[in-house]
Amino acid sequence: MPDGQVGVILYVEDDAVVRLSLATALEDAGFVVREVGDGKEALAALEAGGEAVRGLVTDVNLGADPDGWAVARKAREREATLPVVYVSGESQEAWAANGVPNSVLIAKPFVPTQVVVALSMLLNTASGTS
Repeated sequence: MPDGQVGVILYVEDDAVVRLSLATALEDAGFVVREVGDGKEALAALEAGGEAVRGLVTDVNLGADPDGWAVARKAREREATLPVVYVSGESQEAWAANGVPNSVLIAKPFVPTQVVVALSMLLNTASGTS
């Protein structure tokens, strides 16, 4: 997305405590965050258009389908270079098999700063200002 264009980070997490903690850290870092609690809400947010989504942070295991892998694939269908950060207890092998290219997996438990840094790096790379 071009520099200066407004957009939000879509954050998908079914655990309300984890969601609040990371959303607060992302907002403190200057991101505008749209929080959703499951994959269906995430897909609805992507389909709605409205605010431009600049990046996706998603848990992998979201309870009911779709999971975070599917949410990220759908998001990438809409925007091929969309930055994606997975936060999960899943293994590196699961990410290699299911994750979208040029994404990052951060294992739970994590420090919120890890996600902020990873997302910032991916956004810089996507905008060509790495």
